Amino acid sequence: MTRGLADATGMLPLEPDAPAPHATPAGAEGHRTRLRARLLTAGPESLADHEMLEMILFLALPRRDTKPIARALLTRFGSYTAAIAAPLQDLRGIDGLGEAGAAALKTVQAAALRLARAELVNRPLLANWDRLIEYLTAALARERVEQFRVLFLDNRNRLLADEMQARGTVNHTPVYPREVVKRALELQASALILVHNHPSGDPSPSREDVAMTLEVKEAAAALSLVLHDHVIIGNGRWLSFRREGLL
Repeated sequence: MTRGLADATGMLPLEPDAPAPHATPAGAEGHRTRLRARLLTAGPESLADHEMLEMILFLALPRRDTKPIARALLTRFGSYTAAIAAPLQDLRGIDGLGEAGAAALKTVQAAALRLARAELVNRPLLANWDRLIEYLTAALARERVEQFRVLFLDNRNRLLADEMQARGTVNHTPVYPREVVKRALELQASALILVHNHPSGDPSPSREDVAMTLEVKEAAAALSLVLHDHVIIGNGRWLSFRREGLL
């Protein structure tokens, strides 16, 4: 309905009614508004994987239709978590994602890892093994080359530092026991947990893995450091040297 105002000479130009103050925008902006509302009222579990990706990309690509980009990410990587953890060089191959979109995805991955690590700080790791494995799996299961990490613990087995000591190829990472022990002394650590990943997905230890572990154990024991375990992370699987009787 429209209204006009009469004056002495007749009707002034008609003006349309103003839109309702809480009307939902149409088109892509309306889609974004509805997703935000559902996230805030029903929680993240109410969103499908592609919708979660869209929510992340809204912030980085405010002028783009992010739905086809989110769909392309799922087609390429298979899941929300795999898309978040995908190597940067692979993300750059997604049409329309660009540097801003890739940076948004990697920021979310980094935030997730920091949250997981925060759950371990100030807690004895040996008594929170399930959370430790969840963190290590999130950090390493989708890596395409081997990483060798060391968890340095205090005298109450609380995490002092989680550090990558070496990065190698798809099936080999050079490890130097002296460097591991030297770093433990610098941090005033009392104990260690060794961690590395197998990009093949199979966490079975190689003979080299076993030999290296025993070398680190010997070097650590000479300085009264305890090697609690060596964990190998595969894809959806993991192996503990301690539980397998290899340590």
